[in-house]
Amino acid sequence: MKPKVTIIMGSTSDLKVMNEAAVFLDQMEIPFEIAALSAHRTPDKVAEFAAEAHKRGIEVIIAGAGGAAHLPGVIAAMTPLPVIGVPIKSSNSIDGWDSILSILQMPSGIPVATVALDGAKNAAILAAQIMANSDKALFAKIVDFKAGMAEKIEKANRDLSEIKFKFKTN
Repeated sequence: MKPKVTIIMGSTSDLKVMNEAAVFLDQMEIPFEIAALSAHRTPDKVAEFAAEAHKRGIEVIIAGAGGAAHLPGVIAAMTPLPVIGVPIKSSNSIDGWDSILSILQMPSGIPVATVALDGAKNAAILAAQIMANSDKALFAKIVDFKAGMAEKIEKANRDLSEIKFKFKTN
């Protein structure tokens, strides 16, 4: 089985956050790989990865980074593939804002789709939605996933309707 998505992070300290992307991709039965590469400590390996990923069949890259968070942008500069950035609130982060802005504020021509701080699951959902445009089976899984989310809210409202208060009107 060859990977279609790469989950990449600046260091394994980001794995706690990025694991959520892996869990979702696994649930959707999307083959993926996980790697740690640093835009600052292993720039040559990042360049090699970014330039070669599409040749290996990778369709989407999910890149998480904290602090200055250059990894998603550096990868996006060197690959024709869509890159989804996950800003991570790391130990050296300024409440995560440095990561958010580093990933979000890319120059024209080098887009990085950016999800919420520590939003690796949303990155995986977005990756699956991108890939589902050309994969009917995956599209059906996404439709089912979204329907399941709606059902959870409907169930929550049914459960809430059972709660009794003297002045509750619904």
